[in-house]
Amino acid sequence: MEGEIRKLPLIGEKAPSFKAQTTKGVIKFPEDHKGKWVVLFSHPADFTPVCTTEFVAFQKRYEEFKKLNCDLIGLSIDQVFSHIKWVEWIKETLGIEIEFPVIADDTGRIAHLYGMIHPGKGANTVRAVFIIDPDGVVRAILYYPQEVGRNMDEILRMVKTLQISDENGVAIPANWPNNELIGDKVILPPPSDEKTARERLEKAKAKEIECFDWWFCYKNL
Repeated sequence: MEGEIRKLPLIGEKAPSFKAQTTKGVIKFPEDHKGKWVVLFSHPADFTPVCTTEFVAFQKRYEEFKKLNCDLIGLSIDQVFSHIKWVEWIKETLGIEIEFPVIADDTGRIAHLYGMIHPGKGANTVRAVFIIDPDGVVRAILYYPQEVGRNMDEILRMVKTLQISDENGVAIPANWPNNELIGDKVILPPPSDEKTARERLEKAKAKEIECFDWWFCYKNL
């Protein structure tokens, strides 16, 4: 509605809950995926070239996502019959079986709930990506326009690096594991007091860690 203020999901918040029909049956989200990472992504429409390349790319990496304890879930505002026919076409024509579920959001309810429809880009969903952790918390959000296909390796990298960050209490540099300054090493959180800052430099002298300065220290995983 005109003038309506929509509260979209934000990083660090619980993912909005919904029940929906998918190509693999009815799901309750995120409750059915508790304990697992999830990549929830929208595509503009079935039977479109860029979306087809994306689904093939996601499927090609499906086993890699599974190794990270991560489920893939697609969504568009098409009906489930369209989804079923499209994934059948992909299998029959391209020889690729889509193993992950695709949500049929023909009313647009879920798309609006997650901010996947941007009126300035039309009535279809844009290419939104929500990475959600095992506790149902939104950890990352990506938006691509309809005319640009996503980089699935980056999405896979994001899931991997979020897990590394959580498990080790570290930050991940740009382009990891091929960062231009520190390669595949990870960054230590900056000190919160003078004592810790001095200790960082002492550890650097002892070759326990490496530092450019007290606020920029890094180490091997």
